[in-house]
Amino acid sequence: MRIKSLTARVLLLTTLWSAVALVAIGLLISNIYRKNAERGFQDLLQAQLSSVVNAVTVNEQGALTGNPQLGDLRFAQPKTGWYWIVEPLGTYTSPPLVSPSLGASNLPVLSVLEAPFDKLYKRYYVVADAFGNRVQVAETEIQFDTDHAARFRVTGNVAVVEDDVRNFSHSLYFALVGFGVGSLIVNALAILYGLKPLDKARAALERIRAGESERLQGEFPREILPLANEVNALIESNRRIVERARMQVGNLAHSLKTPIAVLLNESRVLERSHGDLVKNQAEAMQGQVQSYLNRARIAAQRESVLARTEAEPALERLVRVMRRLNADKEFELSVAPHLVLAMEQQDLEETVGNLLENAARFATNKVRVVAVEAQPDVKGLDTARRYWAELVVEDDGPGLEPDQIREAMKRGRRLDESKPGTGLGLSIVTEITNEYQGRFDLSRGEWGGLRASLILPGLTKDVA
Repeated sequence: MRIKSLTARVLLLTTLWSAVALVAIGLLISNIYRKNAERGFQDLLQAQLSSVVNAVTVNEQGALTGNPQLGDLRFAQPKTGWYWIVEPLGTYTSPPLVSPSLGASNLPVLSVLEAPFDKLYKRYYVVADAFGNRVQVAETEIQFDTDHAARFRVTGNVAVVEDDVRNFSHSLYFALVGFGVGSLIVNALAILYGLKPLDKARAALERIRAGESERLQGEFPREILPLANEVNALIESNRRIVERARMQVGNLAHSLKTPIAVLLNESRVLERSHGDLVKNQAEAMQGQVQSYLNRARIAAQRESVLARTEAEPALERLVRVMRRLNADKEFELSVAPHLVLAMEQQDLEETVGNLLENAARFATNKVRVVAVEAQPDVKGLDTARRYWAELVVEDDGPGLEPDQIREAMKRGRRLDESKPGTGLGLSIVTEITNEYQGRFDLSRGEWGGLRASLILPGLTKDVA
């Protein structure tokens, strides 16, 4: 399975490399120590063998004499595996000399084929004594005179070397494990500290994505600074594209405004049947042009950090206008403090204005407008954006049934032909809301009338 986290990849590779390296180092050091311990053990036996050779002679009667003193109490204690033996060779009869640790026991002797002598006429091999100890034997043969010779053997318990190597290996592995764990912790901290600028860059990008900032801000290391500069250059290029799109949209709207107005004026002087036809088609064309121009403009500036509108003053202006136009209706306004929307003021006024016109047209006595911060668990919204705002326009009119709501959302459909309008208002609201990746819902409100809910991108107080 592919690991997507850069930190996890580096930590995993570092951990694997450290584990392999420490195991290899541990085995290598342990093997080197074993060889040195075995070499030292063999040198000790060789020195003790020389001491025994120097301490034993043949007397006038042809008997072996001498009492080697090797300075090691283990040669005096039984069953220790530390022995020295001097055995006569040849035809003369003489009892062998043995260390007190061997007592009446004896050690097997390997043939020369199994363990040949070296250049110094010494040989080393491992056998088992009568007590089950594995002992290493250092052996040589000395010719005293033409008639007398003897085999000298000194042994040491192999368990001493094994115990020494085992204890050293345990200490070594414990130290390497501690060093490895410490190294992994230090490496992890170093990696996290080294990658921290990437987290800062990611957080800065999230702020831009959420509309909280216009540029990548912060101090970045030399490796990341070129990327930050390129992102800022891309944002600046996007800013210029937005401005150019706005200019082109304005030019196109201005160029189409006059021809459509001429058509509408000419429709008034034509015959009624032809005039109504031209008027209806011109109004439909005007609505279509305005709708697509709005869509092009919003698409050009969507996801841009340039769009931001304070909700309270914009909604107060709309409500103030509606109160003047509908003096017989009561308008209530409630806006959360410091609520800022990540959208153009023109788009906000067009969406809420259409909803207010519909509410005022069908309301009996009163209309209510509420703007608050949306709950973070609203489904169907972009999870990358951390703040959303909810705008509710509600009236006390007759309201709509669910099947009527579905019919009203269709473009150009009017459920009440007795009321003025083109039937494009709700479809325009839907298009603008969708372009901002928000949501638009209709339902029956608390007063029994129509409740229109808008979920729109918002910003925090700090950004505003």
